Amino acid sequence: MNETTNVLRLRQPDAIDDPLTDILRAGARQLLAQATGNEAEAFLAQMRDLKLPDGRDRLVRHGHGPERMLQAGIGPVEVSRVKIRDRGATGEDRIRFSSTILPKWARRSKSLDALLPILYLRGLSTGDFQEALAALLGKDAPNLSPSVITRLTGEWQAEYDRWQARDLSARRYVYVWADGVYLQARMEDQAECMLVLIGATPEGKKELVGFQTGVRESTQSWRELLVEIKRRGLSIPPRIAVGDGALGFWKALDELFPGTHHQRCWLHKTINVLNKVPKSVQPGMKADLREIYLAPSRASAEVAIAVFVEKYAARYPKAAECLTKDQRALLAFYDFPAEHWLHLRTSNPIESVFATVRHRTVRTKGALSSKTARLMVFKLVMAAAKGWRRLMGENQLPKVIAGVRFQDGTEVIPMPTNSAA
Repeated sequence: MNETTNVLRLRQPDAIDDPLTDILRAGARQLLAQATGNEAEAFLAQMRDLKLPDGRDRLVRHGHGPERMLQAGIGPVEVSRVKIRDRGATGEDRIRFSSTILPKWARRSKSLDALLPILYLRGLSTGDFQEALAALLGKDAPNLSPSVITRLTGEWQAEYDRWQARDLSARRYVYVWADGVYLQARMEDQAECMLVLIGATPEGKKELVGFQTGVRESTQSWRELLVEIKRRGLSIPPRIAVGDGALGFWKALDELFPGTHHQRCWLHKTINVLNKVPKSVQPGMKADLREIYLAPSRASAEVAIAVFVEKYAARYPKAAECLTKDQRALLAFYDFPAEHWLHLRTSNPIESVFATVRHRTVRTKGALSSKTARLMVFKLVMAAAKGWRRLMGENQLPKVIAGVRFQDGTEVIPMPTNSAA
């Protein structure tokens, strides 16, 4: 007598009933099977001319490989690989089919591989991945253990080494932004200083040029970074460099790229000036500083500076001195196209990146080694670079490269001289 046994899977207490996700996963399985099947048929169509001696096709479909679980953004999806058999050869001469949609050893989607390091960078520790992703990918999601996450983040080092060794001989940067930010890693006595250099290409695209860590933002640390950049082929000096008042960078810049104009960052300058007055005075003083760097011409900006000094010097001499000592470098942007002033007045592209880095350090309570902090900053900058907006008025860059003179943001057109007959 035949007995039929039905096995019922009991619902787990912490399971989440989500019919919508179940439908999406079922649809994903069906679409994936259809796509890989079409891919196999297209491959066979290209090989139709290959025949056996008896006239039969040499390549034929040969079922499917064993079923496996693929981790995707909608959770685990059951997949199986289409197999194609070569009946006319063996060993190395055998023609093999490899799906580009579903690689043979794939266990996670590429988007998920890219997501995991970003989650780590944003503050999620490796031990919390399983719990944090359980609602999305399932409680027992495979291939997401802390060791797997650690191995993924270990790939950053190889990427960083390749980037540091890249050739710069074919590159040129019209403008550069420089900044150094301190991070406290593992509560060390002396914090690491992250030195970052971003450049604008002749096409108006911003990209990371140089990056390294230093004990402090000294001339020697900046010199080492600039020397390394020149060693890898960057020989043409930028037209202007934007940074804060740290003397280390400017001294190293004059040694290695003489002739590059200096532009002090107005964001840093505003903070430095406001730090020298009581909080009650800061709102009004901040508005007066804004009137200076938003002035339409150098002459009107100089007048605004004179008014600022007359207004505050008597009671707050340190604030007035802090502003006037860098007056020439603060107004250097007036000698460049007006379309570029918004980009040249501040080193904010770097500051916005480091805001995320500081958040990550706070979330982990400073529990970052020096190596991890360096790689984390590198990955964050590279990720942020994808969203950096291009320079406005990029059509003006060829003129800047050619040395065309600008006055108050407008091109100076030389008048022809008429010589007497």
